[in-house]
Order: sequence, then structure tokens, then C-alpha cells
Amino acid sequence: MKPPKEVTSRVRVLPMIPLLVLLAGAGSAGGWRSAPAPVFDGNRAFADLKRLVAFGPRPSGSQALEQARAWMRGELERSGCRVEEDPFRAETPIGELPMDNLIVKIPGERPAVAMVAGHYDTKRFDGYRFVGANDGASSAAELLELGRILCRRQNPLTIWLVFFDGEEAVREWSPADSLYGSRHLVRKLSEDGELARIKAMILVDMIGDAQLDIRRDQNSTPWLANLVFGEARRQGYARQFRDEPTAIDDDHIPFVNAGVSAVDLIDLDYGPANRYWHSAEDTVAHCSPRSLAIVGRVVLASLDRLAADPRLP
Repeated sequence: MKPPKEVTSRVRVLPMIPLLVLLAGAGSAGGWRSAPAPVFDGNRAFADLKRLVAFGPRPSGSQALEQARAWMRGELERSGCRVEEDPFRAETPIGELPMDNLIVKIPGERPAVAMVAGHYDTKRFDGYRFVGANDGASSAAELLELGRILCRRQNPLTIWLVFFDGEEAVREWSPADSLYGSRHLVRKLSEDGELARIKAMILVDMIGDAQLDIRRDQNSTPWLANLVFGEARRQGYARQFRDEPTAIDDDHIPFVNAGVSAVDLIDLDYGPANRYWHSAEDTVAHCSPRSLAIVGRVVLASLDRLAADPRLP
């Protein structure tokens, strides 16, 4: 992603009680009890983050990224998810590179699609070893845990989980050298007549920072940002989801430009003076399972809220 300039410079119902008891049931009395709603497991997502980091640097076109992609596909399929691959070849400053988005399409009671997306590649650096624990692994780990929950439950909306390849610039960020996977998917969905089905896109990126600090992206769609940040406040996470404005170029931009409502959840205030971003210090030690859990809970609550929103038929 391309950060904002300031980051670049180093972002009394008592009578009802018996009825409720009857409805809930009592196991010892032979009654029934409904299964609790699945909870986003930050520790399990953190284990995924560490596994992805163990593959090493994972720039687009690398063998390590291919291995990570195969492992992620296996994890998703074990969770009951049906995984589609979206391979393509991208022209980059170092020549043509193979890239591959992973897409999980989870059928819902309604055809309207809510997409949750993130990238799984890491930035290519020649001078040092960049493993991208936060920038690349955190968003992929978040989507893997969401898949374990969403693929095993009935959802009112159709949900797509999208793992973008090629978010990072191969050399220097520019409109042509960045966002390869999201730009490709928007073109493909437009040609297939599928883009109009996507009524909301929630993008997660760099959400593993142990000191989670997500500011409101001004390039996001206002009504959707209001909905997600409102859910964060309702869940008690106003400190982590702050109303301070920022403006980010990220994988949501091709969708916004194509008319899709989208919101970017990203923490670009990573370490003192953003020191860990795109550095050898972007490691597991600076990430936290609690941060992954906070974002996961907010995303799940936002999906539930979207199901009741009149903008999603």
C-alpha cells in the first residue's frame, strides 16, 4: 500500500426469565441448548501468521509464495471452504511475473456479496530479509480464521474471502507497479458481469500490530466506514479504531474506482516513527493475537450488520 505523506516521511423483564430458561434448555434436565456462535480465535490466527512467516520472504512469483499459497489452500479446504484460484500474469518492472489470487465463495441465503479481502505477498527487497509478519502475513492469517468460521455456518449474505497476490510494488509504488491482484480481479469481474454483485468490500491490511491503531481512511466509502467503525465502538474498541483521518492507496482503490463500496482497515503506525514498516523488523515479535482477534470480531459483527442493511438486497 501507499501510505499518507506523514507516514512516508517517517499513521425489567423478570416475567420472561422462565421462558428464557426453557428456550435455552438445561443439559442436566434433558433440555436442548443451541450451539454458541463461533468466536474469532486470535491465538489460532496468530499461529497461522507464524506459519506464513516461516516460509520466509514471499514476493510475487517466488517459490516461497507458491508454497504459502498451497498451504493456505489446504487450511481452507480443511475448514470446509471451496477455494478457487485466479492465476494471471502481470507485467512488472522486472518482467512478466506469475500471480494468483485465492478466492473462497461462501454461498448465502441472498445473492448479494460481501467481500472480505487482504493480500498475502510480501514486498521484494534485495538488501535485507523481509518476512512481512504484519505486512502480508497478518491479513492472510485473518482471512484463514474467518474462513474457519464463515465456511461452517449459514450466512444470510453470500461472502467472498479474497487473498490478493501482487499488492506490493515490485520496485517503486506507482499506478502501474502496485495492486496487481486487485486490479486484475476488478477487470475480470467487470468482464464477467459479476462486479455488480459485490455490495460491500472490507479490506484488512497490517492488522497484526501489537499496538493496534486503525485510523479512518478517507479513500473508503463513508457509509461503510461508518458502519464498521460504529461496530468497533459498540464492541468497546474505540481506542483501536480511531476517527482520525488518513488516506491510503490499497487494494480497495480499484474497487472504489469501479463503483464498489469499500473500506480499508489498516494500521500504518507500526512501531516508533513507523520504523517497522517495510523493514527487517516486521517480525512476529511486533505482532499480537489480540490485535488479530479485535479486527476479526469487528469484521464478523460488521458482516452481521450488513445483512440487515437496506443497501444490500
